Amino acid sequence: MQKNILIVEDDLNLGFLLMELLELEGFSVKLCRDGLSGLEHFQKGNFNLCILDVMMPKLDGFELAKKIKAHNSPPPFLFLTARSMKQDKLLGYEIGAEDYITKPFDEDELLCKINVALRRQTEQAPVPTQFDIGDYFFDYKLQELSYQGTAKRMTKKENEVLRLLCLNKNQILKREDAVREIYGEYDYFLGRSFDVFISKIRKMLNKDQRICIENVFKVGFILKVK
Repeated sequence: MQKNILIVEDDLNLGFLLMELLELEGFSVKLCRDGLSGLEHFQKGNFNLCILDVMMPKLDGFELAKKIKAHNSPPPFLFLTARSMKQDKLLGYEIGAEDYITKPFDEDELLCKINVALRRQTEQAPVPTQFDIGDYFFDYKLQELSYQGTAKRMTKKENEVLRLLCLNKNQILKREDAVREIYGEYDYFLGRSFDVFISKIRKMLNKDQRICIENVFKVGFILKVK
């Protein structure tokens, strides 16, 4: 599955350079230019890693990192900054940064550190199996979707599709990636079968009007919970 990276950097020239570099490596990237905007998008999204500048308007990188760390399942983060003072580095590591990279940086070194952090996250973090979806509760291991205390048993394929939607909540779940994940291959007919399961899950979740599964034309679907 494609990894999602949040960059919070007030120097837009550097920010766009980083975005282009990471997108060429196959990452999905969101760029924000200040700490408050970064926090807002972090809370809405589902990011695998964050790259944070330290000196930013509205909310500096250290404070933003503390708020990210307070999240239930915080992703790893790197500081990327022109500040190279020892006390700043020590503070960054104390907050929980994977690394503290000073500008100017070597692109290959940065990519290496990003991949190491993502690999460590994959090795350490258990994949969740229980999800709150508005007024619904989904237990992947039990294949159950509950609404106000009433549980419905799901089929294996329904169970797998809903899990992928939940793991990518508020992010695009690419149709082709999801079909390959569930069926082990992709073709037109398997894609149509996947669409049928999306329709079934929409009906299962229709008692809570805050929930929708949005079509992204020719790309995939987004599970949105207002």
